[in-house]
Amino acid sequence: MKTVSTLEEKLKILSDAAKYDVACTSSGADRRGKKGSLGNSCASGICHSFSADGRCISLLKVLLSNECIYDCKYCLNRCSNDRVRTSFTPEELCTITIEFYKRNYIEGLFLSSGVLRNPTYTMELMYQTLYLLRTKYHFRGYIHAKAVPGASPEIIQQMGYLADRMSVNMELPTSKSLQELAPNKTHAAILKPMKQIQEQITDYRLSIGKTASMERHAGNRFLSNSIFSSFESGKKISGSVSQEIPAEVSLCAKKRPVGNALSSSLDSRRPFVPAGQSTQMIIGATPENDYELLKVTQNMYQVFDLKRVFFSAYVPVNEDSALPTPDTPPPLLREHRLYQADWLLRYYGFQAEELLSPSKPNFNLFLDPKCDWALRHLERFPVEINTASYENLLKVPGIGNKSAWRIIQARRSGSLDFYHLKRMGIVLKRAQYFITCRGKMLYHIPIEEDFIARQLIGTGQKDTWNLEHPDSYRQLSLFEDHFLPTPPSVEDNLKTLSGQL
Repeated sequence: MKTVSTLEEKLKILSDAAKYDVACTSSGADRRGKKGSLGNSCASGICHSFSADGRCISLLKVLLSNECIYDCKYCLNRCSNDRVRTSFTPEELCTITIEFYKRNYIEGLFLSSGVLRNPTYTMELMYQTLYLLRTKYHFRGYIHAKAVPGASPEIIQQMGYLADRMSVNMELPTSKSLQELAPNKTHAAILKPMKQIQEQITDYRLSIGKTASMERHAGNRFLSNSIFSSFESGKKISGSVSQEIPAEVSLCAKKRPVGNALSSSLDSRRPFVPAGQSTQMIIGATPENDYELLKVTQNMYQVFDLKRVFFSAYVPVNEDSALPTPDTPPPLLREHRLYQADWLLRYYGFQAEELLSPSKPNFNLFLDPKCDWALRHLERFPVEINTASYENLLKVPGIGNKSAWRIIQARRSGSLDFYHLKRMGIVLKRAQYFITCRGKMLYHIPIEEDFIARQLIGTGQKDTWNLEHPDSYRQLSLFEDHFLPTPPSVEDNLKTLSGQL
């Protein structure tokens, strides 16, 4: 096996190995700068990946190691693959993070890892890295750390006091799929640290006098209360994911006291995972339909109070009879539709059962989920803009939550017409089929499903084509060269690492 000795070689290998792990879209944590410390964290920051020439990148997304004892069939770093293996030491990873941060290459760190020796040993190395960053280097920037299922609860808790966000990858939505493609993993092992993190976030929030549920700016407000009402009443949460949750990680019937045996030795006033936790599911590697995926997503929000559920379109990287063939294109449009549906769950008050059903288990790839739902419920339309409630306005395609709020505020001063709606930013090319102003539609349009569907599909063809024909599947990185007229030389790469460029 080839020996990797230089820091540059390790960075190339381990940053490339991390490209299939979905990073968060925003930090979700505010932390101001402090004298004697380095950096800060803004809740709305960190929304991009690496740039082509090493500037304006946001997260250093990297693995601590690409060595792994597991043999997951879908994973490029599985133990049976013949690949160059390497690992960072905690000190090496700290050095890269700090040097990149000082040069304004990054705003934070996204740290994951293959499983070295065992989960607890791997988490200990990740903990050492975060501990050095926070104490020795006084780094106050954003850190997202992956929790390794099966690791000791004590080390997961200690990580939670150092990271802004933690996540445990759900990997696959059902136990059957996980058993088939990842025989070394179980949903029980995956859900257990999720429950621990959720409970300790709740403990911290209660200890400082806040409500148990995660504070969000509008997001998840339609889904975030069910866990706590069930938590206190002892009711079971219905849905497909509850059947996947084993008894040892099911919700307690009684409300737990603030703090527990694990947190008693630590300062309970220290923030614990202040940006919340998230998870990721691979789609397209197994035969689950969109309805099953959306039901699992909804229940994950309700049971574990997650900040986000991320979807990762499966990219064929291994040949295996249980996987799609290597020439199968990644289901990027399906991933996009699931993200749109996820948005409807968290911001618009929809339920999974409204958007899909066992008789209609998959989204229409030519229409966004909200338009598709509206076409199947034309009896609710058209909606009169000047009298409709906020909830009914949210159901109209082309009207978002901010636009609905603007309509509610604006019509206090007088009745609205289509000119006013256009000035507010309403997407009339979709909304015009479902609304009236002062009792009239924008055009004389028949309220017929086939006619409206043809019009909506025609306006969305360009976006659909762009999603199905991306320019490249390559991850942008510090060493990207396909946007440059000539590839960077070895000296250029070395100068980038040393800060001379």
